[in-house]
Amino acid sequence: MSAPPLYQLKADFFKTLGHPVRICVLELLSSRECAVAEILPEVGVEAAHLSQQLAILRRANLVATRREGSTVYYRLTTPEVADLLSAARSILSGVLAGQAELLADLQAPPAAALPPRPRPA
Repeated sequence: MSAPPLYQLKADFFKTLGHPVRICVLELLSSRECAVAEILPEVGVEAAHLSQQLAILRRANLVATRREGSTVYYRLTTPEVADLLSAARSILSGVLAGQAELLADLQAPPAAALPPRPRPA
């Protein structure tokens, strides 16, 4: 049995990122390690749902944990995850800026775009 092709692994990786709660958690962890109790109010979901999303991120080796007493802390396993999120933010900013320009063009008065019609003689 051979290893899956690289493009399949990349697709699976991006599927792992394909949930708003997981992105929110990764964004929070991009700046520092956080306890679960710190993450929970930021993501605004039930504790059980957050636990499921954290488990997915752990299985994908995107986050790691450490325990201090009864508190569990999460951190990114590699700074490249934060770099990827930053690149996504930059790409989306460009896309949305382009859409804002298109919207402004659509909202401009249409007469300005057409030359005046010649009058019949």
